[in-house]
Amino acid sequence: MRRTWVRDGVVVGLIAYAAVAIFYSAFDVLASRGTLFTVNLLGQGLFNGLRDPSVLLFPVPVDFTVVFWYNAVHLVVSLAIGLFVLWLVERAEQFPARAGLIAGLLVTGFAITVAVVARLTEPMRTLLPWWSIVLANGAATACAAVYVLRRRPGLWRTMFG
Repeated sequence: MRRTWVRDGVVVGLIAYAAVAIFYSAFDVLASRGTLFTVNLLGQGLFNGLRDPSVLLFPVPVDFTVVFWYNAVHLVVSLAIGLFVLWLVERAEQFPARAGLIAGLLVTGFAITVAVVARLTEPMRTLLPWWSIVLANGAATACAAVYVLRRRPGLWRTMFG
């Protein structure tokens, strides 16, 4: 069966998107805030210019419009990252001498993603702790890596061996 990096990239993007969504749904339920609290918070910040998230410390109705559009943006960004990662993986398989460099780029990309999300959500830090951003992205990376490593046996050795 012929592999394509595009198909795998889309799947990786979907896996990462779902992992983050599930993580924050569980995070919100455990914090007794309702499953859409964080998505509503992020959507309010992105689309309505919410700068003082302390207003969300009190019960507010979920704005399903911003929840929908935030999820759409999150999905598009996750798909773009998944496609880029698989494009890099494909290059590593084609040019094994560059695999170490590409592995370093992937690790750096993870760190940059976490840093950018942390910076963009700084005003919301009391409601969206830094550690949750690391764990959510770590979960997304781990789930996506399991998929990629199963689809591409020998990739681990190529990248890190």
